[in-house]
Amino acid sequence: MVDAALMEAYDVMRTTFAAREYTGDPIDDATLYRILDNARFAPSGGNRQGWKVIVVREPATRHEIAELARPAAQRYVAQLVAGENPFNTIQPTKLDAATIRETEVPQVLFQPIRDAAVVLVVCVDLEVVASMDAALDRVGITSGASIYPFAWNILLAARNEGFGGVLTTFATAAEPAVQELLGLPPTIAVAAVIPLGKPRKQLTRLKRNPVESFATRESWNGSRLTGN
Repeated sequence: MVDAALMEAYDVMRTTFAAREYTGDPIDDATLYRILDNARFAPSGGNRQGWKVIVVREPATRHEIAELARPAAQRYVAQLVAGENPFNTIQPTKLDAATIRETEVPQVLFQPIRDAAVVLVVCVDLEVVASMDAALDRVGITSGASIYPFAWNILLAARNEGFGGVLTTFATAAEPAVQELLGLPPTIAVAAVIPLGKPRKQLTRLKRNPVESFATRESWNGSRLTGN
């Protein structure tokens, strides 16, 4: 027999989607505090909890964040149109700067930052993060283990409160400018920008690849993990 609370947890996990359109309903500080108060129980390396959150409600500041994200979004869209994997470190882009600058970007990539009830700029203190893969000859990944579980917990908690949002990273490409805009110290990295609001509609059927497509037994070439 499956516990009811477990079923509710799975329901939240399966229905927390990238919400980009909002009703305009506000999120008061008490609700936002409750969201962060639950999100803070995410794991982090050494339990150092290096996350910092800048709560942005001022429209002018949100507009500036959206504009700072534009160049990265232009490159992202231009690479998609060219059949490339955007910002991939294994296969660099073949596009020139002029092509990227001339690329038009759908407003849906920026509008959530302007329309949301509140925008959270999620940061991490690099002075307390263990970058276990720093010496490897590839882009660093493991530092994210100390911040993105917290960011995802924010979205799960928001879903539980009847709100929704989307984890965006375009602005991270303009980190120095975002740091200056928000007065962040140089050791505070920008990990994500999360607009939050009341979704215009709630999706309940999300498209994801099945477990068999990514889980194998014992090795890369092992047999597929199935539920049988």
